[in-house]
Amino acid sequence: MAENDPTHIDRLLTVPGRWAVVGLSTNEDRPAFGVAAYLQALGHEIVPVHPRAETVHGAKGYATLAEVPGVIDVVDLFVNSGHVGQVIDQAIAVGAPAVWLQLGVHDADAEARARAAGLRVVAGVCPKIEGRRRGL
Repeated sequence: MAENDPTHIDRLLTVPGRWAVVGLSTNEDRPAFGVAAYLQALGHEIVPVHPRAETVHGAKGYATLAEVPGVIDVVDLFVNSGHVGQVIDQAIAVGAPAVWLQLGVHDADAEARARAAGLRVVAGVCPKIEGRRRGL
């Protein structure tokens, strides 16, 4: 599938899945906080991944993707672009089938590694904005 294929985005947003939200903390002023709540409202399970491993929206947090037990369906990146490569490498290592890079989060080399490893890559869009655009 092509990058940002609308059918793939629709499926990610509408089929309940387990989203590891990297960079999610209890800081209500950060975009990750509101997007994670929106994903929960759509029926997704969220898993906060942040060095402080905070519980957010009732979901237990983990310091790294490697520490998250069970299956991860989507790794949603709310990180500085300088950290994208290491997060994508972790997503590949844990077997996540998809990564979603938020608005302003970009690393062409890491995105290419993800695609080469068979992951679906969505980049440069926000699930909350895309979901609302689709009437979700």
